[in-house]
Amino acid sequence: MIRTKSFLSLLLLTALLSLQLTTRAEDGYRLWQRYDQLPSKNHLKQYRQSLGEVMVQGSSPTLTVVKEELQTALGGLLGQPVTITENSRKKEILVAGTPASSALIKGLNLEADLQKVGKEGYVLVSKKAGGKKYTVIAANTDLGVLYGSFHLLRLLQTQQDISNLQVSNSPKVQHRILNHWDNLDRTVERGYAGFSLWDWHKLPQYIDQRYLDYARANASIGINGTVLTNVNANSLVLTPDYLRKVKALADTFRPYGIRVYLTARFSSPIEIGKLKTADPLNPEVIAWWKNKVDEIYRYIPDFGGFLVKANSEGQPGPQNYNRSHADGANLLAQALAPKGGIVMWRAFVYDNNVPEDRAKQAYTEFKPLDGTFKQNVMVQVKNGAIDFQPREPFHPLFGAMPKTPLMMEFQITQEYLGQGTNLAYLAPMFKETLAADTYANGKGSTVAKVIDGSLHNYSLTGMAGVSNIGNDRNWTSHPFGQANWYAFGRLAWDHSLTSEEIAEEWIKMTFSHDPGFVAQVKNMMMGSRETVVNYMTPLGLHHIMGWDHHYGPGPWIKDKPRADWTSVYYHRATEKGIGFDRTKTGSNALAQYAPDIQAQWGNPATCPEEFLLWFHHLPWDYKTKSGRTLWNELCYRYSGGVDSVRAMQKTWNTQQGKVDKERFKQVQMLLTMQEQDAKMWRDACLLYFQTFSKRPIPQELEKPANTLEYYMSLDPKFVPGI
Repeated sequence: MIRTKSFLSLLLLTALLSLQLTTRAEDGYRLWQRYDQLPSKNHLKQYRQSLGEVMVQGSSPTLTVVKEELQTALGGLLGQPVTITENSRKKEILVAGTPASSALIKGLNLEADLQKVGKEGYVLVSKKAGGKKYTVIAANTDLGVLYGSFHLLRLLQTQQDISNLQVSNSPKVQHRILNHWDNLDRTVERGYAGFSLWDWHKLPQYIDQRYLDYARANASIGINGTVLTNVNANSLVLTPDYLRKVKALADTFRPYGIRVYLTARFSSPIEIGKLKTADPLNPEVIAWWKNKVDEIYRYIPDFGGFLVKANSEGQPGPQNYNRSHADGANLLAQALAPKGGIVMWRAFVYDNNVPEDRAKQAYTEFKPLDGTFKQNVMVQVKNGAIDFQPREPFHPLFGAMPKTPLMMEFQITQEYLGQGTNLAYLAPMFKETLAADTYANGKGSTVAKVIDGSLHNYSLTGMAGVSNIGNDRNWTSHPFGQANWYAFGRLAWDHSLTSEEIAEEWIKMTFSHDPGFVAQVKNMMMGSRETVVNYMTPLGLHHIMGWDHHYGPGPWIKDKPRADWTSVYYHRATEKGIGFDRTKTGSNALAQYAPDIQAQWGNPATCPEEFLLWFHHLPWDYKTKSGRTLWNELCYRYSGGVDSVRAMQKTWNTQQGKVDKERFKQVQMLLTMQEQDAKMWRDACLLYFQTFSKRPIPQELEKPANTLEYYMSLDPKFVPGI
């Protein structure tokens, strides 16, 4: 009897330990690269049979990374040790390599397939040869093998059938780059996940493991470049002391296919070169930049090039010397061209001394320069013309510069979308812009076709994302912020992917394969960005956030050093109505778009309601498509945003027990914060706009909890990321 009790106790203890192991707390550090044993017995049987031994021929740094990643990942996913070998006698085997590195790959007659995928692409195929069955990862380059390996691992992590693989994949965009707005003192402008990853003080001697894991994560989603420093640049990063540190990072990232880029402060010839001018046409300045570029390449032979913010928000630039943006970009491009480097020249420019609509200024300055930039210059354009708002119409420059490669700039960090505390899945926002039709060459001339070069035959293509990564243990502060980093990489590689399939991949790889969990959380994610738009800036309202820190509502902001840094400049609310008239009767910014778009958006009746107040100033009693007045529709949109956050809370609460306790609780607490934020946005905005509309909030809707004066008195201190 005692022995039976002891045996039962042992069984119970074993069961409890097993339960703890399967639901152990996690801090999110592993991102979507959680290589835990897969739950499906059927998939495990298939995978173990065909992938238990891995043959990788070759010893380059990148192929060494491939071997390490496959051994670690497969060992974890399959729940058993995996052998990496250069020769195998088994009948079923995974083989990875290039025709140059692997005689086996060369003998499988994949030349026709490989010709189609270029330098970074790959094929995944199931092949039978010599009485053996091979699962093949083949590419033209070692880097392609690495990308193909991550694709195969993604198939395993999402439990796909790999018994008859016929995959051919290559990137649609050449330069897929993260922009880190990181300062040399380790603060991060618009960063909400701690301090900068780059510990400049310890570099170059100390290489943090996070640098390697950062490179692994980026390579797994196809990101191939990183701009290490803030666009509000510091010239010190171009000095030898810092170039030695940059070299250490470049050496670390190189095996993963990631090239480093730096931001170049235009006045560097003065600040660190001791010249009297930075005039781009001055011979001494030209010589200085050539010598500086030569110096950089001595440290970093594969240096990617420069990202430049010039003559915007107080940054120095060529206009200081009555030169054009093309003059400034071409100065750097000429120095970089012999080395294979590129210039990414930002089009985010606006000047408070220019009296016209800020939304027009980038187009006004850059459109006349089309065709004047050197071949290794891309003009980097934000998705919208103002500044990464929760929703903007696509930037009018897309489609307007057929002779100049345009590079997309998305903001992954949620500067205007609740920062590091709000859940907002941004893939639908990215897709909304990419799918927008510019009508540049007739119907179907989407922004995506501009970016991938197919519309205008650009020789250079690129997509940049302003990073949301910091040194928080889970990288992005909000666990769901990881999905935006992941989505950016996946869309930069292939913009035809849907938001839904990207979300489903990420959920399965990050949280759980449970079908109910995946379906409910995916639905929650898919509606989250629209939720944020509704409780912040519905119907085309924009730029009405808190002053400077941009956290929370501030529609009352006025009387600042610049008119276009105020909210009243954008919403223009009066007793007669609200909205920014950008039609012929207003700023006529609409004229920067194609005639087909002007015809649709210029009429309030046909303008998409999501852009209604972006382009039109309308009376409070204007009838919206719902049949409600504009005022009542605003009330319902703001209230609906709050209700949607509460629905997200309910959805998440039902997932308890399906994910680890730590991340479940973390998301639960952040959703509580988000509900408070949403209520504050709703109450503050409706009370403020009510002072103009003079109309009541519909009786059936929840009323504000405090007075307008209360919300206007709120001034959060030490908000991160300023």
